[in-house]
Amino acid sequence: MENTANQNAANQNAAKRNAARTTPAAAPTTSPGPASATASATAAAAPVLGPRALNRATLARQLLLTRSRMSAQDALAHLLGLQAQNVKPPYYALAARLDGFAPEELSRLMADREAVRIVTMRSTIHTHTADDCLTLRPLVQPARDRELTYFRKGLVGVDLDRLAALARDLVEAEPRTMKQLREALLVEWPDADPQSLSVAARCRLPLVQVTPRGLWGRSGQVALTTAEHWLGRPAKEPSPHGTSADDTSALDTTVLRYLAAFGPASVKDMQTWAGLTRLRDAFERLRPRLLTFRDEHGTELFDLPDAPRPDPDTPAPPRFLPEFDNLLLSHADRTRVVPADLKGRTWTGNQAYCVLLVDGFLAGLWRLEDRTLTVEPFGELTKGARAAVVEEGERMLAALHGAAAYDIRFGPVVRERERERKHG
Repeated sequence: MENTANQNAANQNAAKRNAARTTPAAAPTTSPGPASATASATAAAAPVLGPRALNRATLARQLLLTRSRMSAQDALAHLLGLQAQNVKPPYYALAARLDGFAPEELSRLMADREAVRIVTMRSTIHTHTADDCLTLRPLVQPARDRELTYFRKGLVGVDLDRLAALARDLVEAEPRTMKQLREALLVEWPDADPQSLSVAARCRLPLVQVTPRGLWGRSGQVALTTAEHWLGRPAKEPSPHGTSADDTSALDTTVLRYLAAFGPASVKDMQTWAGLTRLRDAFERLRPRLLTFRDEHGTELFDLPDAPRPDPDTPAPPRFLPEFDNLLLSHADRTRVVPADLKGRTWTGNQAYCVLLVDGFLAGLWRLEDRTLTVEPFGELTKGARAAVVEEGERMLAALHGAAAYDIRFGPVVRERERERKHG
């Protein structure tokens, strides 16, 4: 125990020495209660990590500071899945992160049922490894249960347990589209709202999208079956209210994995990523194993002792990321990647855009159409930055589109009023 304590102290001291941009943090806006007084005192003494320090640490965890030689499967597991609202984003996400990535590698994982597309965090579709599908989906079940409350008016008189059982029989007999599932469930509950019935099935059951949907260069409508049926093994069933020792272990493990992929991070950051609430107890259980920092606003941040926290001046090459990349969505405070003056610039209405990072931060948008890669920066780029963006664009195009010839062009600087006029 003494050696462990000494090592923790040494780690904390090293972190203090290496925490660049250390500035006095703002005092908490509310007074802590008695139960949290010790934690608050610890947080107050923690070193401060400025935006660039947080940026470089997060980029390193996200495999965006330097490309990794990981396999696609290992990267998918390390990142706890990739946003996959559309088919192509997971491929572009891995091309930005992995050295030597070829889209056929991820496509093969999906065809072999070692990776799947399923609704998990934040009620959005993610591509996960088979193992994570069977563990993370049950972990976020409370959020799916809460989601159902928004549809309760359309589910009056519907027995949700019976609905889940009937829907399971239907999709395990053969994969069904949402339209087919709605029509079948309406036979049982003709007075219910059709959309609410299909949403209830999706919330109550771990429904995966079967291939060829999601394969590179292939097309296919969204057809669903259960994860257990598709993968040939059962999911971990959560206990009531998540009170079992196994549930606690699964949650604690996920906290540690989240920090490995997105840290340093606050409790609220992880809650934003997972779409869950009440995660404070898990962080407190793990506190003896973690280091603590503060951001410039005084928010307590947790991290793994041996996780990378590079110097804030470490060079960060340009990166082309797909729409809805988890780098931009997995923290409550996104200023570690999105400068405050660019908040809300990556989407208009329900339309999200592919984004460009320069020096590690959001710096523009991009689109690929008619064999032309068009970059639209949010500000003027230096000659050196433009050259680096072109080089990265050529690398991305070669990885995903082979020898096909593409032009790379810079569009006009996208200022806020121009964006509103163009997309409004």
